[in-house]
Amino acid sequence: MKMKKALAASVSVAALLATTFAASAQSMDEIVAAATAEGQLTVIALPHDWCGWGDIIAAFKAKYPGIEVNELNPDAGSADEIEAIKANKDNKGPQAPDVIDVGLAFGPSSTAEGLLLPHKVSTFDEIEVKDPDGHWYGGYYGVLSFEVNTDIVENVPQDWPDLLKDEYNGQVALAGDPRAANQAIISVYAAGLSATGGDAAAAPQAGLDFFKQLNEKGNFVPIIGKAASVAQGTTPILVRWDYNALADRDTLAGNPPVEVVVPASGIVAGVYAQAISAYAPHPNAGKLWLEYIYSDEGQLGFLNGYCHPARFNKLVADGKVPQEVLDKLPPAGAYAKAVFPTLDELAANREVVTTQWDGVVGANVQ
Repeated sequence: MKMKKALAASVSVAALLATTFAASAQSMDEIVAAATAEGQLTVIALPHDWCGWGDIIAAFKAKYPGIEVNELNPDAGSADEIEAIKANKDNKGPQAPDVIDVGLAFGPSSTAEGLLLPHKVSTFDEIEVKDPDGHWYGGYYGVLSFEVNTDIVENVPQDWPDLLKDEYNGQVALAGDPRAANQAIISVYAAGLSATGGDAAAAPQAGLDFFKQLNEKGNFVPIIGKAASVAQGTTPILVRWDYNALADRDTLAGNPPVEVVVPASGIVAGVYAQAISAYAPHPNAGKLWLEYIYSDEGQLGFLNGYCHPARFNKLVADGKVPQEVLDKLPPAGAYAKAVFPTLDELAANREVVTTQWDGVVGANVQ
């Protein structure tokens, strides 16, 4: 994964990358056999239109037909996933997730709570952002963007301050609940980073203040936005990960036309982490799932979904990325100023936003 800015803090991503560790003692044949014997994998919060997950799940099922994939709550936020693990500690039924896909800050905190099962995939050494003991890995990233229905929005906003303009009354939405969903939580941070000129410490509060203004002006729509709400005009301007916005643009295919804009400031990259629940009913299926999504095939699945996969540079260097796939990606210049928050910054932002949204902004997003 190409880092555009140094990641430095007392608990930083860089600190987690300093050492290489041995791979899992289990062979792939042993993992496949054990996972097939379990016969099921339960995933959670994997919308099919997010980062190529739909095609990745389909390819996994085709490769391992003896394993049924049970999909829980595709629209759940990261906090919901962690709560699902906690709520099902003693439950081996279909509501207990085996694996999760959460915002990066949730990886270390969940590890500290003993909620994750360590496993080092065979490509472990090629993954930059990871827990040194294999409790979680940063599998892909994107940057926050504006997804805009240009049938409704004549002047497409180019930066965060533009969203406060009167012409966008009743038009701006988030793609999640900022009290629980990582995408929305970091959206608040990005707005604050823009407002403070890049001051990470002040960004969480400044972000809340920005959305307070947006709400008081009547520009903010307290609805969790999706492709359908963008198309219908309920949320014609949606703050969304670029890979989701680009996938929506393709899916809508001009009906209505959608423009995807990476803002001029407050360009924040978000890494998502994958992990196995420490209470997984099917832990070997969970290991096989991680092995698959960190294999060449799985990583290219992310890329096809417009995400930057963890092993992107290695795949390119090895000539494994088709040129037509590279040609579909946005120009590299759009990512030149992207900021990768440290784990400390993400944790501080999550604490401020999730606990103070109701008091400061007062918009009940649902």
